[in-house]
Amino acid sequence: MRPPTVAVTPRPGTEEKPAASTSSRPCSGATEVAAALQALATPSRLYILARLQEGPCPVGELAEAVGMEASACSHQLRLLRNLGLVTGERHGRSIVYSLYDNHVAEALEQALFHVEHLRLGLRDAPAAETAAGSRPGPG
Repeated sequence: MRPPTVAVTPRPGTEEKPAASTSSRPCSGATEVAAALQALATPSRLYILARLQEGPCPVGELAEAVGMEASACSHQLRLLRNLGLVTGERHGRSIVYSLYDNHVAEALEQALFHVEHLRLGLRDAPAAETAAGSRPGPG
């Protein structure tokens, strides 16, 4: 037998707020972003992506360009493809790889730019500070 349900009316101002949805989090795709960034944590994958910034390339040429065995390069490309960073298109007996889109190239460029800034000891103002500094003050 189930206990009876009782309706309780909360006092004004004490209502429970609904739990925050994942879309209101600052980074709702955090898991996917972490996986993509983790893929960039391997120099061989960065070499592959950097070469693909120049344009599409078959696996054999790509492996030679980055100094890897073709099988090792194919393994890395499979991982990058599964993460949506590269695409492969079959041309006869070979697969020609390219960056998935411009976002991948931009992310790589930003990462390299950031490392160069660190090396040079430079620092840009965060976007929030820049936006706050351009607003007119009260008065």
